[in-house]
Amino acid sequence: MAALRTSSRLLATTSRPFIHFTPLTSRAFASVASTEPTTRPPSAVAPSKDAKTKTFHIYRWNPDEPTQKPRMQTYTLDLNKTGPMMLDALIRIKNEIDSTLTFRRSCREGICGSCAMNIDGVNTLACLCRIPTDTTKESRIYPLPHTYVVKDLVPDLTQFYKQYKSIKPYLQRSSPPPDGRENRQTPEQRKKLDGLYECILCACCSTSCPSYWWNSTEYLGPAVLMQSYRWIADSRDEATEQRKADLDNSMSLYRCHTILNCSRTCPKGLNPGKAIAEIKKSMAFG
Repeated sequence: MAALRTSSRLLATTSRPFIHFTPLTSRAFASVASTEPTTRPPSAVAPSKDAKTKTFHIYRWNPDEPTQKPRMQTYTLDLNKTGPMMLDALIRIKNEIDSTLTFRRSCREGICGSCAMNIDGVNTLACLCRIPTDTTKESRIYPLPHTYVVKDLVPDLTQFYKQYKSIKPYLQRSSPPPDGRENRQTPEQRKKLDGLYECILCACCSTSCPSYWWNSTEYLGPAVLMQSYRWIADSRDEATEQRKADLDNSMSLYRCHTILNCSRTCPKGLNPGKAIAEIKKSMAFG
């Protein structure tokens, strides 16, 4: 954990914009409440007479143009010709209107976590987020908040994955199974892992947590702590005490103040807040 405390990205990437909910004094940072004038690219296809037109405002920043401030760019789509999900809208914008728009996506099934972003004020997966059919309400799409931006809607998750690596997210055993075969569990022991192993590491929960915003170099955050508890709770693992000892400091675990933004925003319906509480309880009572 000491390595995590000393290897801060905050000093190394000041040229990148930083998604933040409130304006900061530094010009290197960007606010999601930006009022920059928007530009509307020409539509690839003229709207039909019966078009159900919806407006999307999308965060744009290009690292190849470092002197240009981050901005919101406006696009309009006919929902009659667009799939039902936000990812469908983004793909159509990229394919038909503006090929420079950049975002991550892969499975389109809510499994890979690639398309995590902030949509209409909520961290979620674009492939699982339906487009609101009310065309009078405009949608706003940003990268995950309080992250450095690689380009447009692509956040830099380097620190997030370093923290995940630090908890050693794999089975640790020093002794083989008694019968020399696989490590067995009872149904009751296996059930304790439900609601933990399903995490896809999309970072929606961690980037919605105020404690993680301000202490992301030392506080592990909801997603990584839930994964830590997944191994603490695993009856097959023999490093439980060491895992708890690694968290026994003022920052790694105890920066959680049970705000529960993490549990409210999880696109998979998981409860990181409960997992963190279980870690605290196991450390207090054994």
